[in-house]
Amino acid sequence: MSVIEHLLNPHVRDLGDFTVRRVLPAAAAQTVGPFIFLDHMGPVAMPPGKGADVRPHPHIGLATVTYLFEGEFLHRDSLGNEQVIRPGDVNWMTAGRGIAHSERSPQSERPAGPHLHGIQTWVALPKAYEDVEPSFHHFGAASLPRLELPGVRLTVIAGDAFGQESPVRVFSRTLYVALEMEAGATLVIPPEHVERGVYVVEGGIAVDGEAIPAEHLATLVQGETVTLSATTRARVMLLGGEPLDGRRFIYWNFVASSKEAIEAAAQRWEDNLFPQVPGETERIPLPPRRPS
Repeated sequence: MSVIEHLLNPHVRDLGDFTVRRVLPAAAAQTVGPFIFLDHMGPVAMPPGKGADVRPHPHIGLATVTYLFEGEFLHRDSLGNEQVIRPGDVNWMTAGRGIAHSERSPQSERPAGPHLHGIQTWVALPKAYEDVEPSFHHFGAASLPRLELPGVRLTVIAGDAFGQESPVRVFSRTLYVALEMEAGATLVIPPEHVERGVYVVEGGIAVDGEAIPAEHLATLVQGETVTLSATTRARVMLLGGEPLDGRRFIYWNFVASSKEAIEAAAQRWEDNLFPQVPGETERIPLPPRRPS
């Protein structure tokens, strides 16, 4: 009997400066634990003089989580935060009732042509925290728990796993771990989190002998101890945690437990009532409204 509940394939999205592979949300699984969105960016090498420019845009009802393997992003938000994120760091932005931000390649990266590779996720907030005050927290790579096992190096990005706990504040029990595995290495994943997903960034990975293609997300059957094995050198993300407390609606960059909250946020953005991002003059316009 397979321990893989769903195998989610990526859908390519063109963001203008680069493309991403999006595996969440999916028809078979809107969420894995609190994770409601997962984009795999790159790896991409941009031409000299160019760079990524994600203009200011809004969020509500979620926390955005950026984790890079290569390259840099300059984050600016409407709270006045300005922070460069580098490989191994974590940017955790809680949107709550509403925040706007931009993400761009730093000027120092542009002359040679920026390289970019990483994962961006959204964590949907529990209903009790959907309207929390927005906030932003940066965690340097050295502040995150790391564990060295035979052929495996892991970093606990958020939540708890393998006896380690991240300093990142979460709003429900969360599993978010970055793994680097050597060929032939194995790792036992206990059923300590209700929902669990295995996203293969690159390399050959199998769960209890069942192969997971690169750039695919496998959700695991609940309550089962499973063994992850690497047939080649590989990079993997583990994600999941407690299930969400009800359905979520998604429209553009908004997540909420009600369509009314999304409609209100969309109108605020259209009416230019979100707070401005200092140092920015551009903004991404509201697309056609189709909450789902």
